[in-house]
Amino acid sequence: MNDTAARQASLAHLAARRASLADLARRPLEVSLPAQQASPLVLASPHSGRIYPDEFARQSCLAEIVLRQSEDCFVDHLVAVAPQLGVPLVSALFPRVFVDPNREAAELDQDMFADRLALPVNGASPRVLAGLGVIPRLAANEQEIYAVKLPPAEAERRLDLFYRPYHRALGDLVAATKRQFGLCFLLDCHSMPSAGAWMDGQHTRQRIDVDYVLGDCFGASCAERMTATAEAALSELGAKVRRNNPYSGGYVAQSYGRPAQGVHVLQLEINRALYMNEMNLEPIQSFAAVQEILKRLIERLSATALQLAKAA
Repeated sequence: MNDTAARQASLAHLAARRASLADLARRPLEVSLPAQQASPLVLASPHSGRIYPDEFARQSCLAEIVLRQSEDCFVDHLVAVAPQLGVPLVSALFPRVFVDPNREAAELDQDMFADRLALPVNGASPRVLAGLGVIPRLAANEQEIYAVKLPPAEAERRLDLFYRPYHRALGDLVAATKRQFGLCFLLDCHSMPSAGAWMDGQHTRQRIDVDYVLGDCFGASCAERMTATAEAALSELGAKVRRNNPYSGGYVAQSYGRPAQGVHVLQLEINRALYMNEMNLEPIQSFAAVQEILKRLIERLSATALQLAKAA
């Protein structure tokens, strides 16, 4: 296969695609398990899903390329080596603009719906107010996703078919890992735009001048040794790393991270400019180099997690 053909094959593998809602609901996520789990480390990629339901495409007033700007594009592929290293990986297959699993289930915007929701609603959440609830109102560049209000039943259906299965799978894997090793360390993997970030419900256009951001909720969601290990591993590979700014940890880190109970969560944000063209959403030449960096990060975290489990 020549270089052009290889690139075309690679892009086809990473391309977004459409599916019926029913087909996607039958397989809303992927759990990639190793032949034997090597350590208490678990990886998750909640925002790299790129299978767009046909029904959602009809509901949205935005072009697919605009909707896709909200994806953590290709993060699942950047860390796809994890099972080969003895580390489980959970990946959402549905897109975050359809349902965002890194939100509380009640982070719903009542104004998006034609009638009163029967579900619990946390409409005062800063993420909801920013248009970024569990069913987002806004896509990238603060563009409205829908031209009309949604039926209330849509919220319950999306939570039942996509949000809850994702969290059941993630929760089961965390619990199984803790039973086996006495501890669980979850690395929640994301990407960040090279310019612009959401902080406290407000959008800033500041340029992100680091390669990776590690979020441990300012020490509340993860053991310091794990955060320090990740920081050292990336820094030693020549990367610029920062902790908790501008991303300190989302819903998964805040709700699953309970170090006193043996569950630690570290959120990883990868600067998209390192591995992709942010305009046309295609990988760039350095994609493989970022994959190698993340492989080495996973190896270091896995070894440290095992040491901490044995010492507990």
